Amino acid sequence: MYEDELVPVFERAGRIYEFRLMMEFSGENRGYAFVMYTNKDEAMLAIRMLNNYEIRPGKFIGVCVSLDNCRLFIGAIPKEKKKEEIMDEMKKVTEGVVDVIVYPSATDKTKNRGFAFVEFESHRAAAMARRKLIPGTFQLWGHTIQVDWADPEKEVDEQTMQRVKVLYVRNLMISTAEETIKAEFNKFKPGAVDRVKKLRDYAFVHFFQREDAIAAMSVMNGRCIDGANIEVTLAKPVNKEGNCRQHLNGQMGFKDESFFTYVNNEEGCRKSIGRCSSSPAALSGQHSPTPSEAERCTYPFYPGTKLTPTSMYLLKPHQFHSAVIHLEYYCYKNNLAFPEYYLYSTTSQDGKVLLIYKVVLPSVVNSHSYFMPDKLCTSLEDAKELAAQFTLMHIGEWKITVCFHLNNPYPFSDCLLNKERHT
Repeated sequence: MYEDELVPVFERAGRIYEFRLMMEFSGENRGYAFVMYTNKDEAMLAIRMLNNYEIRPGKFIGVCVSLDNCRLFIGAIPKEKKKEEIMDEMKKVTEGVVDVIVYPSATDKTKNRGFAFVEFESHRAAAMARRKLIPGTFQLWGHTIQVDWADPEKEVDEQTMQRVKVLYVRNLMISTAEETIKAEFNKFKPGAVDRVKKLRDYAFVHFFQREDAIAAMSVMNGRCIDGANIEVTLAKPVNKEGNCRQHLNGQMGFKDESFFTYVNNEEGCRKSIGRCSSSPAALSGQHSPTPSEAERCTYPFYPGTKLTPTSMYLLKPHQFHSAVIHLEYYCYKNNLAFPEYYLYSTTSQDGKVLLIYKVVLPSVVNSHSYFMPDKLCTSLEDAKELAAQFTLMHIGEWKITVCFHLNNPYPFSDCLLNKERHT
C-alpha cells in the first residue's frame, strides 16, 4: 500500500500539508505513516473519521495524534540522588538537556522514587540520547539504567479546563488521611470541599464551586500537611469511559463529572521494561497517568523473586481493566451467580458479520435480569467487553438490597437488584 491509495483517503478530512510513509529497504512500507494537515481541526476530524477505518477488506487502521516527544524516562536511578545530581550527570553523557523531573519517595521524602524524566530541547536531541543510552550497558553511578520514551502529554482543551473544580494534591504523606486533607482545604472556606479521594501520597480534592477550587489552589500550594510540603494544581479531566458515550448512544453525558477521571498522578508511571498504559497524561510538563492507570506499568521480574499464589477475588476493583473480569468480581463480592453471556449475530448492509452479547444475571429475579447494549461489534472480544461494560454501568445505578420477611428471611442469594428503596 502506497501514497496513491492512502492520500485520497486522508484527504477526505482536509487539506494535507505533508504525507510521510515510512519505508523498508525492501520497498515495502513499515506499517505506519505521518500525515500533517494544514490546521488542527482537520487533523482531529481525520482521527474521528479514520480511526478503525477499514482501509482494505479485513484491514482496519488506527489513527491517533502524533507528538514530537522530547522526554525520556530514566529508571534504576539511585534513590539518594537529587535533581541537580541527575541533571549534571545527564548533561555529561547527553546533549540538549533542559530539565529533570524527579518525584520524592512516597515513604521517605528525602529520597527519589528510583526514576526520573529528562526533558530535552528537541525530539531529535531526545532520540539521540535514547539511542546512546538504550543498549542497556550504559551505567550511571555504577548502575545500569533503564531508558524508554516517556508517554507524551495528554492535551485537554481550554473549554474543558474552564469547568474543572477538582484540585490535584501531590507529595502527601502516606499516613495522611482523607479527613485531614478535607479539613485543611476547608480552613480557607468552611464547607467548600465536596469530597477527597486519596491514593497513596496524592489526592484529588473536589469542590462544590470552581471559584473556591481556584482560590484554594493559590492558598494551599506549598502548605505543610503532616510534615510534607504539598503541591497543588488543577486536575486535568479525561473522559474515562472513552467510547462509552458512543457505544451507549448518548446515555452518558460528557458534562457529567462522574464519568471523568482526573490525571496528574506520577505514582505508578514508572517504566521499568516496556510502556505504561495507553492513556497517558501530564500536568505542567510532568508525566502523569490517570489514577485508574496507576498500576498498568510493567516492572522487571528478577530471578529469585518470591511469588505468592493469589486469587483475583482478593484484589481491588481498580486493578481490573477488563469489564468482563470486573463484572465477575462484582458478582462474586455480592454473592451473586456469575453472569451468563449469550451471543447473537446479524449481517450489515455491506456483508459484515456483526456480533452482540446478552448478559444474564441469574440471581436477579426482576424484569431487569438481562442487559444488552445497543451497539454491535465486529469482533467477539469487543462484543463481550461492551456487554459487560454496559451491564456494570446499569447495575452501578442500582442498590443491592437484602429483603427480609418477619418470619421467613430470604437467603442472601435471592437478593434483588432494584432501583427502589426497600424497608
